[in-house]
Amino acid sequence: MKAILKHLVVPHERGQVPNRWINNDIKPIEAGRRSWNFWTFHNFCVLTGSNISVYMMGSSLIAIGLNWRQALAVIVVGNVIVVGLLVVNSLPGMFYHIGFPLVNRYVWGLYGSLFVLWNRILLSVVWYGFQAWVGGECIYVCLQSIWPSLESRIPNHIPQSTGMTTAQFIAYIIFMVLSLPVMYIRPHKLQIFLYISAAAIIVFEIVILIWALATMGDSGFGGTISESSSSGSGWKIAFGIVTTIGGSAAGILNQNDFSRFARRPRDAILGQLISFPIYSTLCAIVGILVTAATQIRYDEALWKLPNLLSAMMKHGGSRSRAAAFFGGAALSVSQMGLNVPANALAGGFDMAATFPKYITLRRGAYITVVLSIACNPWKLDNTATTFLAVLSGYSIFLGPMVGLMISSYFVVMRRKIKVEGLFPACEDKGIYWYTYGVNWRAAVAWLCGIVPSLPGFVAHVDPDITVPVGLTRIYYICFITGMVISATVYTALHFIFPEAEVKSFVDTAPSPGTLMCEYRARWDGEGDSGEEIVEQVKP
Repeated sequence: MKAILKHLVVPHERGQVPNRWINNDIKPIEAGRRSWNFWTFHNFCVLTGSNISVYMMGSSLIAIGLNWRQALAVIVVGNVIVVGLLVVNSLPGMFYHIGFPLVNRYVWGLYGSLFVLWNRILLSVVWYGFQAWVGGECIYVCLQSIWPSLESRIPNHIPQSTGMTTAQFIAYIIFMVLSLPVMYIRPHKLQIFLYISAAAIIVFEIVILIWALATMGDSGFGGTISESSSSGSGWKIAFGIVTTIGGSAAGILNQNDFSRFARRPRDAILGQLISFPIYSTLCAIVGILVTAATQIRYDEALWKLPNLLSAMMKHGGSRSRAAAFFGGAALSVSQMGLNVPANALAGGFDMAATFPKYITLRRGAYITVVLSIACNPWKLDNTATTFLAVLSGYSIFLGPMVGLMISSYFVVMRRKIKVEGLFPACEDKGIYWYTYGVNWRAAVAWLCGIVPSLPGFVAHVDPDITVPVGLTRIYYICFITGMVISATVYTALHFIFPEAEVKSFVDTAPSPGTLMCEYRARWDGEGDSGEEIVEQVKP
């Protein structure tokens, strides 16, 4: 075992003192790796805002009783809130060039931050599996367009209760294998792949919208639009807004992992602020219009794009099969562009921060992929109701975490971070040690944020359980209430029970702008532009 562990020890930079709290993948980013410009963030937001999950958002909202106009309004409002939180919560990464794991060390403490990392790792594993399964469905469309008798060519040996066939599982594995080389690319060198992926999904959405509307015929739109005249209540609208936020909650939480690669803060701010709400809203509109325009033609509302492409092949000839192949290929590429950075690399960052001595970003990303198979992702997207429950369930736990991060940075720390205290030398505990490595104020505030929403969540999952209407409505807006409550309690606890060392640093340190410039100069002087490191740490 000692020999194995010695072989797994992560290399460190020449001249760097070994530190159990840090390695090259999670340390502050030096100039050589700050390579993301406006267009990199633009393309990343295209992929996070224009994907199959966002395309299907309209189906989830209509399923809870909203009409299509309300669904569009909910999506617009939800996306505006998302981009605001996305930018605000990623400011430490832009200015201090530190990622999600390091940010949470000043919020929760050096050991306490592990709780947040484990939660985010779980999300990365689940979301990677879900998005990879959707990518596998796109690969399945490509295979089906080449071999229409695909199911008969590959005998099914999987029980029907699983909801999939052997051919579908093989397509899923093919997508997983094709994604592996992309994970090997370091984050600061992803620009070209993001350009390709973003272009693929934009062209696809334009083409499929034109095709759906141009070939709609005299029958017009289906019931998705023409019969959705009933309106949902105000609380259902609020629930829809929180559901829209919930779909991006994991990205809001750890956006510092990517904003730290920004060449300039302005590139990250404008790249996200302009791109995300526009593309997210347009993608949802395309989903509603295309589904409505094809509903009568195929006798049902086909919200899932792979199902729509399969229906095209079934009711068309060789030209339809060729169109389906290129559509499936474009969707597959865009799914990789979304899934690898947003889930595989996010899980890799967090695992590298959990075990910095033995796990690198790449190792963590590949571990995330392997673990995702155990989530049975083919069961996550069976119905709109299940999909909705998954998104809203995330909001209960992530909203308070976001509230803690924002209130800590702006109110408690007043934007003054002692970065070296986030990875102290082994003999030093640093100012963010708090109590035995845990900031109990964060734990108390987080619990205060989630408890009010739990009864409503339980009742939502199990309709046989009845709770007061007020508690149900708190659950409907769980992300907002949880975020506000946790932020308020966290700030109050730090005011009533201040941490002496943290308070002393915040009161005596130079201005935030001065600190940021000093640290940026230090990282640029110590960095090695992120290339492979050759010197081994001795265990």
